[in-house]
Amino acid sequence: MAGSMRIVVAKPGLDGHDRGAKVVARALRDAGHEVIYTGLRRTPAQIVATVRDEDARFLGF
Repeated sequence: MAGSMRIVVAKPGLDGHDRGAKVVARALRDAGHEVIYTGLRRTPAQIVATVRDEDARFLGF
């Protein structure tokens, strides 16, 4: 799809609430982007590794 991007949506730290991150991820997918959601309680190192490994263009917290 023209104009689509690969985006990582991450939820760092100990906060166990991820509804907002999931809503953002769904909206981005609905807009035609490829979204990788890391899940809850990721460390900064894990998030950076995901962005690198997935060759993502953007990162959203």
